[in-house]
Amino acid sequence: MPRGTGNSMILAGLAAEPALWRLAAPGAEGRSLEVEGLRLVTSSRGPWPVAVPGPGQVQALALDPGAEAPALEHLLTGLGFRRAGEVWIGTGEAPAQPLAPGVLEVVLATAEDILSLQGRAEATEIAKRLGPMLVRAASRLRAEAGAAPARLRLADGRVTRADWRLPYAHFFSMEEHDIAWQRFDGTMSGTVTRAAFVSGDAVTVLPYDPIRDRVLVIEQFRAGPLVRGDRRLWQIEAIAGRVDPFETPEEAARREAVEEAGLTLSDLRFVARYYPSPGAVSEYIYTYVALTDLPDGAAGVFGLEEEAEDIRGHLLGFDAFMELVASGEIDNAPLLLTALWLQRERLRLRGS
Repeated sequence: MPRGTGNSMILAGLAAEPALWRLAAPGAEGRSLEVEGLRLVTSSRGPWPVAVPGPGQVQALALDPGAEAPALEHLLTGLGFRRAGEVWIGTGEAPAQPLAPGVLEVVLATAEDILSLQGRAEATEIAKRLGPMLVRAASRLRAEAGAAPARLRLADGRVTRADWRLPYAHFFSMEEHDIAWQRFDGTMSGTVTRAAFVSGDAVTVLPYDPIRDRVLVIEQFRAGPLVRGDRRLWQIEAIAGRVDPFETPEEAARREAVEEAGLTLSDLRFVARYYPSPGAVSEYIYTYVALTDLPDGAAGVFGLEEEAEDIRGHLLGFDAFMELVASGEIDNAPLLLTALWLQRERLRLRGS
């Protein structure tokens, strides 16, 4: 592989995408070349091609970013690349595949977030959080593309941001923003600090058998009640999970049903999409009911060992399900909302 010491960079695979590197080095110019001693594989970080050392030859891009080198180095490091001489390489083993539709858009949105953290966080630390950052960027793209109606509420009010901070960043993160917003009389508010818990989009799905008139709910330990001081630390919930960066909410619902309940779901009925707590949490939830077969024995204990999940399923007749709602034993918002939707739609779903 070529090796050197200056600011010159040799990029291949995803790193050579002009739309990506131009975010950090818009003034740079590149030239194509072939590099021996490299091969393209699918990155272990995501579904995109990266160069790794090995027998072969790859088509690459030679770039001299000049004064923009620190920003480009920050971006590439944050995306999980590392420098071997002049060549930026990744990690992975599977054969490289073309970029699937939508992947580059999510990567570009993530790249913007990584660049916004230059000077606020080390690029090597950002790389450790790349998975959650991809989730967050994909959530932002869905928010931009699927804005809810605004017939009553203010649709295009002005908001200005004076500064922002990232006091905590791990699987989830916390952001503080110094902002002002347009008041209802048209003037701007004073600048105030608002904090938000940052989480990606999520899905919930409740399997419902309209023939047997019963549902499958799951039970698992939850940290939220523990931190609040609740004595009841196990929650009765719908199947749920976050939407991964390169899947739709419907795909996420079906994946989570397999992981948490061993169910293969097909007939999803949309219930609602919503912020569970918009005053302080960025999470946005897509909720579904799935019409499916729930015979005796359909409930079991499931969950992914690598995510320390221990999830027990329960089959409940509709009346018993609503009794748990009425008693307060079901006390989380997505399942309560789903129960009320099912109560309204149940006869229609049963064909009555």
